[in-house]
Amino acid sequence: MNDHKLARVTTRLAPALLLAITAGTLLGCAPTTSPETASPSTTEAPVDALSGEISVFAAASLEPAFESLAAAFTEDHPDVTFSFTYDGSSVLATQILAGAPVDLFASADEANMQKVVDDGLIEGDPTVFATSELVIAVAPGNPLDITDLADLASPALDGAAPVVVLCAPEVPCGTASQTLLARDKVTLTPASEEQNVTAVLTKVAAGEADAGLVYASDVLRSGGDVEGISSPDASDAAGSYTIAPPTGATAPDAARAFIEFLGSDDAQRTLEDLGFRAP
Repeated sequence: MNDHKLARVTTRLAPALLLAITAGTLLGCAPTTSPETASPSTTEAPVDALSGEISVFAAASLEPAFESLAAAFTEDHPDVTFSFTYDGSSVLATQILAGAPVDLFASADEANMQKVVDDGLIEGDPTVFATSELVIAVAPGNPLDITDLADLASPALDGAAPVVVLCAPEVPCGTASQTLLARDKVTLTPASEEQNVTAVLTKVAAGEADAGLVYASDVLRSGGDVEGISSPDASDAAGSYTIAPPTGATAPDAARAFIEFLGSDDAQRTLEDLGFRAP
């Protein structure tokens, strides 16, 4: 091939070679995507593993507090539900000893909890989560002008001693009542001895009794139906509120989580607002 023809061939090939070289350069400079540099995958939030129904046996004085606390707990654990049975702690302990199925037992004192512990029906150690104190519940305005425990055994304005109702001695509020009365050397015969503090509160609120010994938290939950008269150092007589899961609980994880929740700052504030004290 002569020089003239070679020049023409070279001229025709130059654009194609230039295009190929340019494309190769661009491909060589193009960024590569490796698995390590790929956009991160979205991590799903952990699923709440707590679920099931927690059956709770609780002292009658805990009703407003536990209803509120259970509602707060289920906001964070929507797959957990509660069923409550409220009564005197001694009544509830007897039912558990007789085989009643329950996931949590909340007693108003340590003595009734210990009965269940001694029978080997409690998992782990009971937890103290609150305390309280007894007050004298009277009608609003305190029409008989009752100021202390001695007034419960003294003639009132009409010349007769006030009609007084107490919790039965085996019930925590009854044990605490007897302790206070003995301490102040007050002897009286109650018109009735009730199996839980709610019954005492109800009789005073309905006017069936002039006075009764209840917890400070019960006066608050009455919504003004009764007035509370404090007694000096009454907290010394009241027991501690304890809670524990009995053996054979059907929702043990949820039950233990609720016990832990009771010790939280939010739960303790709720208990304080409802008349309870810190453990």
